[in-house]
Amino acid sequence: MNSTKEKVVWITGASSGIGKAMAHKWSQLGYKVVLSARRQELLKAIAMGIKDSGGEALVIPVDIMEETSIEKAVQQIITSLGRLDVVVANAGFGVIGSIEKLTAKDWNRQLQGNVTGLALTVKYALPYLEKTNGRIGLVGSIAAYLPNPYVGAYGASKAAVNSIGKTLQVELKNSGVSCTTLHPGFVVSEIARVDNDGVWHPDRPDPRPSNLMWPTDKAAKVMVRAILKRKRNYVFTGHGRILVWLQRWFPGLVRTIISKGPKPEL
Repeated sequence: MNSTKEKVVWITGASSGIGKAMAHKWSQLGYKVVLSARRQELLKAIAMGIKDSGGEALVIPVDIMEETSIEKAVQQIITSLGRLDVVVANAGFGVIGSIEKLTAKDWNRQLQGNVTGLALTVKYALPYLEKTNGRIGLVGSIAAYLPNPYVGAYGASKAAVNSIGKTLQVELKNSGVSCTTLHPGFVVSEIARVDNDGVWHPDRPDPRPSNLMWPTDKAAKVMVRAILKRKRNYVFTGHGRILVWLQRWFPGLVRTIISKGPKPEL
């Protein structure tokens, strides 16, 4: 069973942005694509587009804040498709606010979604990935390496994702399963338009510099390639790599650069 047409990829956070773009990339490679997120109507539209292009897609709504939702999704994948070859834990969001202002509710919501939800996605998928010498893709961020004024909770959550990735790479050694942690810089997404309660504001300004923003298709292409090559850690966008390098060797300069950047809408 080596044909990609028999292989199954599961993507969380697949209703928009990077997740949506990756779904199309995996389908183009011949994978059966399982689409998960909360917004079922958007998932259905993406699945229809994949099917219209000759691919195969299955919609399984998931709330990464609920462990039972994640567990049931994996069981539904196995019942429907019989196997699992790739998991891309992409679902996540950002909580905004200074460390001084963030509440316990803000912190709990941020870590539950970006850390616990991601870890449980891997937990329930692993028994089936071990049967197929599968691949895991964890979507982190360059925020894992940098100071993150006004998005400190988000940065902390992505630092945790980075740590989870490194841990899995040791725990899964000789298992046949690889774990690739992906750290994008600025990529077009809805993340800046979602408030701390998960409400989407379509007219909310995005403080990230538009001239540095990568299109989702470009990001998805390099992410899929990194997962297929079983890379351990992949930092991308040119500015992302530069900032991570500067943080390692010139952290004072990075603090100065970031302190002069625009503030998100609080």
